[in-house]
Amino acid sequence: MEGMLQDKVVIVTGAGSGIGRDIAFAMASEGAKVVVNDVGTSLRGEGRDSGPAQKVADEIRAKGGAAMANTDSVAVWESASRIVQSAVDSFSRIDVVVNNAGILRDRIFFNMSVEDWKAVVDVHLNGTFFVSRAAAPHFKGQGSGCYIHMTSTSGLIGNTGQANYSAAKIGITGLSKSIALDMARYNVRSNCISPFAWSRMSGSIPAETPEEKARVEKLKRMESRKIAPLAVFLASDAAKGVNGQIFTSRANELFLMSQIRPLRSVHRSEGWSPRSIAEHALPALRSHFYGLDRSADVFSWDPI
Repeated sequence: MEGMLQDKVVIVTGAGSGIGRDIAFAMASEGAKVVVNDVGTSLRGEGRDSGPAQKVADEIRAKGGAAMANTDSVAVWESASRIVQSAVDSFSRIDVVVNNAGILRDRIFFNMSVEDWKAVVDVHLNGTFFVSRAAAPHFKGQGSGCYIHMTSTSGLIGNTGQANYSAAKIGITGLSKSIALDMARYNVRSNCISPFAWSRMSGSIPAETPEEKARVEKLKRMESRKIAPLAVFLASDAAKGVNGQIFTSRANELFLMSQIRPLRSVHRSEGWSPRSIAEHALPALRSHFYGLDRSADVFSWDPI
């Protein structure tokens, strides 16, 4: 029986380890030809190593699949374009882009350097744009294509010490929606996954207090391979009508996440003054305010 992705050509960035690695294997197991992209940097984005990408590609081929390794960076337009071109050169087309590459440089906001801000935004947000933009002419020309972008509840909900990461990840959701709107006429889909899984990125979470240690232990029970089935589904033709959505995968749970919409309105025929806003508008709106919740506050129950 043919796989759900038989002969589709898939790029997975950041596929040398963790979630990306599991997605690459899952795509290949469903018949996809996979471009395994990973620069092989540290979690902070330092250094380079071609080994991780090559190892994953070799393992896929050893299992009878089709794969090639690519070590170009997503964070620079020229090298991101080479990732897409390598897929076309090797497999003659491209059908799916999975934007998974990422780094972390966590700092409390008042200690965050410009360098740490730019490095994280360059990989996550700019990298997602660069690879997606490089693939867009191919998708438009063939009248089909699929983007899957990794976002995070750090951006969707909030987290401490991650202003750079949170801003980049919520930015990715806006980019995904724009791609979905602009390219739907060409039969191109764009969706986001917000993954919960234990990986080297989640392994950097501080675990000093009893509460933090308990949270890390919960995360360790959430395997990165649990994210892959959702990615495969979204890449397949079975997801034809799914576009512009944000999903969360958490162990055996799947969530469809909300998107920003108006919550409550107030009207004053003569218009508003600062004083009338304070006296009338604010009391009417306050009950709908969001608290300063973090991801762990909203997803407070144990993974199932």
